[in-house]
Amino acid sequence: MKKTIGTLVVAAAVVLMTATFGFAEYAAAGVGNFPYFQLGCLIVGGMIIISLKHKYEKMYTNEAVGAFALYTVLVALFTNPVVDALKNLVG
Repeated sequence: MKKTIGTLVVAAAVVLMTATFGFAEYAAAGVGNFPYFQLGCLIVGGMIIISLKHKYEKMYTNEAVGAFALYTVLVALFTNPVVDALKNLVG
């Protein structure tokens, strides 16, 4: 039962972080420049982390959530709105 609850918590965190990413990118870039590839990478990465959490019992829930949070930030750094903001900041 503990394994199932931990996996459900990680799945809920993955869904919430992916939805937050999608909303933020839609608000920043609009419908024309929405990063579908990055969203797909987040979905696949989330499924991989959920399956790893389900397979390995010694993996803590907060480790899995933290790893996906860092992955989300990494993917968000390579979207067009963030790259354009960094270009404007530097030059």
